[in-house]
Amino acid sequence: MVLHTSPYPSAFLSFLSSLSWALVFPCYWMLDRLLASCVATSLEKRRRSQDPCSFLALGVLISTPLYLVLLLASLPFALLGFLLWAPLQASRHPYIYSYRKPDAHRAEQGPSTTTGSSEWRPQGRSFCFGSANVCLLPDSLARFNNLADTQRRAREVGKRIRNGASRPQIKIYIDSPTNTSISAASFCSLATQGFRRTSSLDHRPEPTTGSDGDSEPVSECPVHPSGGSSSDCPIHNGQNSSDCPIHSSSGGTNSVCPVHNSQNTAECPLHSSLEESSSDCPVHQSGDLQGSGECPVHSTTAVPSSDDCPVHPSSVQISITSPEPETAETRNHRPSEGDTGSLHSRTASRESLTRFHGATDGGGISSNNTLSQHRASVFKRPTGRKRRHGDDGFDHEISAFFPANLDFLCLQEVFDRRASERLCRQLHRYFPYVLSDVGRYGWKGCCSRFKFLNSGLLLASRYPILDAHYECYPNGRAEDALASKGALYAKVQVGTSHQEQRVVGYITCTHLHAIEGDASVRCEQLDLLLEWGAEFRRATSVPTGEEKALEDQVAFDVILGDFNFDNCSSEDKLEQQHAIFTQYRDPCRLGPGEDKPWALGTYLDTSGLYDEEVSSPESLQKVMENEEGRKEYLVFPASKNQCPNQKGRKIPLKGNGRRIDYILYKEEGLQPDWKVDIEEFSFITQLAGLTDHLSVAARLAVSTGEEES
Repeated sequence: MVLHTSPYPSAFLSFLSSLSWALVFPCYWMLDRLLASCVATSLEKRRRSQDPCSFLALGVLISTPLYLVLLLASLPFALLGFLLWAPLQASRHPYIYSYRKPDAHRAEQGPSTTTGSSEWRPQGRSFCFGSANVCLLPDSLARFNNLADTQRRAREVGKRIRNGASRPQIKIYIDSPTNTSISAASFCSLATQGFRRTSSLDHRPEPTTGSDGDSEPVSECPVHPSGGSSSDCPIHNGQNSSDCPIHSSSGGTNSVCPVHNSQNTAECPLHSSLEESSSDCPVHQSGDLQGSGECPVHSTTAVPSSDDCPVHPSSVQISITSPEPETAETRNHRPSEGDTGSLHSRTASRESLTRFHGATDGGGISSNNTLSQHRASVFKRPTGRKRRHGDDGFDHEISAFFPANLDFLCLQEVFDRRASERLCRQLHRYFPYVLSDVGRYGWKGCCSRFKFLNSGLLLASRYPILDAHYECYPNGRAEDALASKGALYAKVQVGTSHQEQRVVGYITCTHLHAIEGDASVRCEQLDLLLEWGAEFRRATSVPTGEEKALEDQVAFDVILGDFNFDNCSSEDKLEQQHAIFTQYRDPCRLGPGEDKPWALGTYLDTSGLYDEEVSSPESLQKVMENEEGRKEYLVFPASKNQCPNQKGRKIPLKGNGRRIDYILYKEEGLQPDWKVDIEEFSFITQLAGLTDHLSVAARLAVSTGEEES
């Protein structure tokens, strides 16, 4: 298949299309502004109520008649442009493929960007997928979802996504006996305020060894803050030892180690100052520290591990992995701007975190997203299949940012053409390959109903896109029939095997019918989705133009998108039992009508989008972690048992909201002995205030069953 880099097959048709759009656009823009002035968002209503004589209200009174006059004046030109534009849609391509080379400073950090030609590692790889409904409708239509200023939102959506995806991947492994929160902790607070316990885990992290420079020695006392006096530190009474329990024997001198300090103290952290020193106190047994690699408090001869240990109070380990440079194996993982040398180690001290924070501060992020590049994920270190909740076998969280090293992104409702161009400019600074402006206009390809809007789908990839295909659902109804909703299929190359076979992956992006009660329509669309997908895979299984070419090896097959039905709603029982869930796995689903306890609704209550409690990614994250907060700001399935909350909204008593955004994947059957496992699943709040959906992301690990030689 040939990827279409322009909307029309010839330059002349492209010129005619541009000319027709130039005639139509003034009328389109005036109509959009006129309708927008009649539909106010809750934020605008609040401002008007606070100041009835504000400039905003005065501007509406003046601009509305002006827009109406200009609209009438532009109608003849718009009619002429429409008569020229409509027939051209019969020859228009269903998508636009664009490729942009990385920035110059990124090119210096790695070799060429031919990621697909990199050699496939025998043990497999992991890939990260993200999906988001961004509601980039024309401004007048977006206001019915309580969202305004589509052009600004498009630019900001792109900024936040690339800022979140291009940051270094930071994970904090915490061993703590307390139960508090499972939220992502602020990187900024870690760098400036020190470590503190923020999460509870079901098991302890695996012990790590600090060899070959994998870890940095501790240069500060873990008991008192930096700058404090060492004379009152409870463990500054040890004798010099070659095996210090705090830093390795090769890290630093004994003079700076708090255990190796020869000063004594009258106070012990294990008993009060009124008690005498005890012979069995592990801190007062200074001689026992010699030749021991154990903690002087947590030693087996003393007391059991405690969260009040003066040496390591929270057992915090920080793992930092920046986007990998483009090597021969993984050229697609380009380091983000501002990467520093301290990020190449798997663990880092508080001092190195502070250096990194200072080096990357101020990267052009909006005020309500200032922490998007400086936040840390709180995960537990995996041991076998044991995880936070039962036998899920993977990590899951509510995150204030998109996953680091995001490989593929599927967006829905990118309807507005100008907003799509602004969004693509931002995404291209991180994703080299983008499929945009997907869908049909006019009458072609989607039964007999005229399509005013395209499908709204957009796919961005860090790996080369080999083939792409779009199909339009023919059974849209009511207002959904005005858009050419459908499915976008893409084949990407993620590597090359030792036998010179291409290793590829299949990605499907879709947006199903949205009208409530039309379950049969959505089920028909799911049937078509599977049928078209099977045909696309058969048609692209062998490289074109090569008679004796080997068949491609398939690493993954993933479906992403807005399905517009919930797995727990009684009204959606028909969709919940569809065959798609037998061929593909939903990580959040236990079965028809039942989700896993941690699964979260993704559809936000539009009436509360501008509340201060959810105005930023961090604040929305905190609200989503709270059960009462979820009831306040998520849309729930209809329920007979409802009660009004403090703001007068109707809320159900139980549940986690309507989850209508999905990521499905095939586990087996792609290649013999190959298997796909999920490593992480995230509900993302980084687009707070910009859309009425939570984003979702999943990281999949592809294992081949081979051992690396």
